[in-house]
Amino acid sequence: MIHPVTGRFRPGDAVRVLNEHRPGHIRTPYYIRGKTGRVERVYGDFLNPESLAFGGDGLPRRTLYLVAFNQADVWGAAQAPGDKLCVDIYDHWLEPAGYGGQKDEHVS
Repeated sequence: MIHPVTGRFRPGDAVRVLNEHRPGHIRTPYYIRGKTGRVERVYGDFLNPESLAFGGDGLPRRTLYLVAFNQADVWGAAQAPGDKLCVDIYDHWLEPAGYGGQKDEHVS
């Protein structure tokens, strides 16, 4: 069965990862929270693994993205310019960059 993609973002969109500390099984690495990147790819809608881990049904489905971050923004200025770190992140962990009054970090 094919499920339509319902995500809010498209390739090229600047997004920020929510800086939340949720208990339990989560799929978003701590080191990427609060960072700003760009959507590289929209994979589609999938059952929510954070719900499935606790015996839930995984609904509603969540859109999964490939988001690229400048490595220097994640690990510090000692990283090679232009190197990227790519992370798979579900829609409910993302917000548009610039939302919430937080300062945008460099995004390329």
